[in-house]
Amino acid sequence: MPRDSQRSRVYEAETLVRTMFDRADERGLRTVDVAGSTLTLPIERRFASIESVQTYVDSVMCLNWVRRQWPTANAVHVRERAGSTASHYERDTRTIAVPLHRQNQAWALRELVVLHELAHHLGGGDNGTDDGPAHSGAFVDRFITLVTEIVGHEAGFLLRTMMLDNGVRIG
Repeated sequence: MPRDSQRSRVYEAETLVRTMFDRADERGLRTVDVAGSTLTLPIERRFASIESVQTYVDSVMCLNWVRRQWPTANAVHVRERAGSTASHYERDTRTIAVPLHRQNQAWALRELVVLHELAHHLGGGDNGTDDGPAHSGAFVDRFITLVTEIVGHEAGFLLRTMMLDNGVRIG
């Protein structure tokens, strides 16, 4: 497997975006100024359980445009992850593993985290694997596409801008 040289920059950009969504929720102020544009952040879905994440993922996988864009992608399974510091995708079993709680917070039971893991699943080939690093430009493009089309264009613009600002290669 090639070196995943963009991993830390991708996570930094994603953390900035999640923080902006968190602050918008906390303060009830959904407008932000980014790259000379004023955006109104959409509501990010939060989940209560592994079952609700599975229902969400199944719904995304059934969308006509998703099926057209990634016709070879198989169904994906969601399970609880034992650790609490990260979620991950298991290619060989087509499984998204999501921790439920860390310090009394369900930080990973949110749309942006789930779409990140789903973007790994949708990575080319019959079994949903990429030939390149896990956080390649192709992965980032899939992630931004999912966020744009599902969460909203403002969220996609914000994610793309933060990725570019952090030096992440897209595409």
